Amino acid sequence: MKDKSVIVIGSGFAGLSAASFMAKEGWQVTVIEKNETPGGRARQWKADGFTFDMGPSFYWMPDVFERYFNQFGKTVEDYYSLQRLDPSYRIYWNDGYTDLPADYSALKDLFESIEAGSGEKLDKYLQGAAYKYELGINKLVHKPGLSFTEFADWETVSGVFKLQVFSSIKKHISKYFKNEKLRQIMEFPVLFLGALPEYTPALYSLMNYADIKGGTWYPDGGMYAVVNGMYQLALELGVRFQFNEIVKELVVENALIKKVVTDKNTYVADVIISGADYQFTEQSLLPLAYRSYSTKYWEKKVMAPSCLLYYVGLNKKLKSPIHHSLFFDVSFDQHGQEIYKNPKWPDEPLFYVSVSSVTDDNAAPSGHENIVFLIPVAAGLEGDTVDLRDKYFSIIAKRMEQHIGESILASVVYKKSYSVTDFVGDYNSFKGNAYGLANTLMQTAIFRPSCKSKKVKNLFYTGQLTVPGPGVPPSLISGEVVAKQVIKTSK
Repeated sequence: MKDKSVIVIGSGFAGLSAASFMAKEGWQVTVIEKNETPGGRARQWKADGFTFDMGPSFYWMPDVFERYFNQFGKTVEDYYSLQRLDPSYRIYWNDGYTDLPADYSALKDLFESIEAGSGEKLDKYLQGAAYKYELGINKLVHKPGLSFTEFADWETVSGVFKLQVFSSIKKHISKYFKNEKLRQIMEFPVLFLGALPEYTPALYSLMNYADIKGGTWYPDGGMYAVVNGMYQLALELGVRFQFNEIVKELVVENALIKKVVTDKNTYVADVIISGADYQFTEQSLLPLAYRSYSTKYWEKKVMAPSCLLYYVGLNKKLKSPIHHSLFFDVSFDQHGQEIYKNPKWPDEPLFYVSVSSVTDDNAAPSGHENIVFLIPVAAGLEGDTVDLRDKYFSIIAKRMEQHIGESILASVVYKKSYSVTDFVGDYNSFKGNAYGLANTLMQTAIFRPSCKSKKVKNLFYTGQLTVPGPGVPPSLISGEVVAKQVIKTSK
């Protein structure tokens, strides 16, 4: 009997994960990728001696990555090395800045210095967050989200109140911390990656546990070192890759995909796993009769943000840079409203800065600095023009100059921008989103688009628009979850 075959569309984290898990089970795996390198939104960009991670830059939840490689008899160290960053990151306020130390005792002291009693409250807050992390990351996120019955076991049902899926993280945080700065420190992971804190379940305090207890790390060579490690593992497992190849059509007959048609070839496989944008796969590659969700369904979805990014090279070293910085020197709430409730290009944006050359000498030429600026913006915005991008770069660079007390604009020798239209063009991203679907209650677990097509028997989905959700660790898990479903239904 011949080996079963599977085609994986897309080589982002979820696609690479799904491909390797399928190959491990003995399937013949072919990955079709429209771009010239693996990684999807986590691609790498090199220019004029600078090396930039184009997408994710925070390495959180190291245990998830270790678990991933362990399942193939490997360790993270087989592919890349890690160093924990200390401070984890810096937050700039309108009256100065705060460095978040990696050491927990030092962090408690910092909280205490800002608000009396908050150090002890942080202990209590993280006790609950630890429970959510343990149950959430080790159990809930591994559910395929196909039925309520998946969540009917006693541990999950008995812990539902501890998980706090029906209360907001904003309200939860406010019970512990009154100081506005402390609240913003605790709220930032969900604001940047999912939804307004008032609409995000308190379950996601597990992100605070990941941040504070798990730590912020840097893979030597950047986040692309993780992509390359997963790619090398896939090659070792026998996965074949077709780069610079665009899937144009999924030919369906009698509820089965019979052919995958690209701009170069036609493929036949027993199963198709799409790690491409879910909405694009459905609305652009499938015949109307075989789409599980309508156009109206997608339009009603709450999307996580898109981004306005700048990859910048300086011809000097900054005086006292830190790897990760968040600029919360303007209204936290106003920018959040401009992303989620009243979508528009922000009046006064919050923004994030990564200076990877602080940690990695290879990220920039000697005596130079590598900087990535990121402004979270609403998905689906129009007017993404060169003039608009130039305007925002000037705004945030000048604000950074004011805070750090030295020039940036006069030292720029390389600059590339990237935003909504690029996400659409490079990744077929729905509304140009950068992070997938927002983590609202009604878009969690079984309420997310299904990882298995409801109308095509041999079509499955993986990635940020299906289970378990946005972010790099969930994408690794998403590939594993869908692979298990394929194997289960193919027996």
